[in-house]
Amino acid sequence: MHLTSTADSRTDQAVSAERIIPRRSGGRILVDALACQGVDRLFCVPGESYLDVLDSLLEHPSIRVVVTKHEGAACEMAEADAKLTGRPGICFVTRGPGAMHASIGVHVASQDSSPLILFVGQIARQDRYREAFQEVDYRAMFGSCAKWVVEIDDPARIPEHVARAFATAMEGRPGPVVVVLPEDVLGEQCATMDARPVRLSVLPDPGSHERDTLQRLLNSTQRPLVIVGGPGWSEDASKDLAGFATAWNIPVACSFRRQDLFDNRLPQYIGHLSLGMNSALATRVRAADLILAIGTRLGDVTTDGYRLLTPPTPGQRLVHVHRASSELGRLFHAELPIHASMDAIARLLTGLPAPAVAPWGEWTRAARLEQEQFGRPSDPHPDEIGVNLAQAVSHLNQVLDNDAIITNGAGNYTVWVHRYYQYRRPRTELAPTCGTMGYGLPAAVAAKLRHPDRTVVCFAGDGCFLMYPQELATAVEQEAAIVIIVVNNGMYGTIRMHQERRFPSRISATAIQGPDFVALARSFGAFAEKVERTDEFMPAFERAHASGRPALLELKTDPRQLTPQMRI
Repeated sequence: MHLTSTADSRTDQAVSAERIIPRRSGGRILVDALACQGVDRLFCVPGESYLDVLDSLLEHPSIRVVVTKHEGAACEMAEADAKLTGRPGICFVTRGPGAMHASIGVHVASQDSSPLILFVGQIARQDRYREAFQEVDYRAMFGSCAKWVVEIDDPARIPEHVARAFATAMEGRPGPVVVVLPEDVLGEQCATMDARPVRLSVLPDPGSHERDTLQRLLNSTQRPLVIVGGPGWSEDASKDLAGFATAWNIPVACSFRRQDLFDNRLPQYIGHLSLGMNSALATRVRAADLILAIGTRLGDVTTDGYRLLTPPTPGQRLVHVHRASSELGRLFHAELPIHASMDAIARLLTGLPAPAVAPWGEWTRAARLEQEQFGRPSDPHPDEIGVNLAQAVSHLNQVLDNDAIITNGAGNYTVWVHRYYQYRRPRTELAPTCGTMGYGLPAAVAAKLRHPDRTVVCFAGDGCFLMYPQELATAVEQEAAIVIIVVNNGMYGTIRMHQERRFPSRISATAIQGPDFVALARSFGAFAEKVERTDEFMPAFERAHASGRPALLELKTDPRQLTPQMRI
């Protein structure tokens, strides 16, 4: 009888496994791993540092490759796609400058709590620490804003690291992960098994203690206020929240750029805690005796610089619900912290027996009247010139479908959008909570590719649009028939506003000498028109929307009207 040693047996198993598992390049292993995790599209600017990935993508036609013109736009498209799907957006960029450009998308994903995986090509392993061409220490670069940064040294471990990247991006408070890929690792051949699709742990349902305490707090309040925000909201969770608010007739405010979580047309919606918020709403928050904060981190914009709710212990009684236990007690000490998913807490709320007559009925009614007045456009200033933006946004509010997606970047023009447009369904507002200029156009392209049957409208100031105007080429190439509304007042309006407050009539570095936006858009193959009067807007929008191709409308607006309230 021939006896085989344990070591020989392991060797034989390894040889057998090698025969069964085909040898693949690191690039092919990576692309196969993405397909295993259900990736159906990625956004990129190609680079020589990950040629093996680009080549391997030819073997997976089910993964759509969207090539953008700037890495920042690519990463923001991936982040916007994540907002729409709840799954990690995927972006590939090359080393050095490519990663630097993409870093803005990582910052957006971090502050907006969006799952994102940025794959960065890297120099070969043997050249590290020599300041080789485009070498960067990515752990140092992204360590403060990514949930995890990993550089893969062994192609055999690519499936393991990719699976962990997906899990890390989605678990707890979602956010960005950066995976660094040395080019020689991507080219190296090895035999390794694919990982299984990631299955996330199930968040706990609130228990009887949380349910009973919440019921007691609600029954004892006179001036309650619900604040909703954050990630992880499904259609069902939003519907359940609306059912709870209606049954209890309890007022609901949305946190900064999360207005789409609660139907703005419902009588319980009382406004958004945002830049340009209604002063009456701010007064309501201060006067509330119970705040039920669901999903939101209660950041500085939502709390008006932590003045509406003061950390660590606010003057209002606070119930704080979040999907990440690490966010509970991190800044605000709640009387009742609840660790739960949005679906779980929304189900719990719908099961709470509502009072026959809520004692805060007049509180809710008055708050709603304040919001309706705030959202009603006032008459234009007698000296106003150009398009009245309040009326233009209000027109769109009347004609767009409930599932239309609105995107924007940063700037004072957004104040009009958030104030006069009523969001009706979740995942119809794509706007960065970190105030990123240029976000609107990339986000709109991503939205139209994800939902080609829905209307997608991008709002951008002239300065905001000029951050990524070249992505019009991407929109044309991808046949993404979005409508871009460029609000042109010839200045960086937000900065000019602050200048007028601190240094009146002393203009410095805020004027914009823009291009001919219509000619620029047409040069890319887009439909384009200039709109100079309010009554020209809706016919122009209808033509743009009916064109069936990317379209741009340049709205000439009054540079003196810095916000709906502030005029120079």
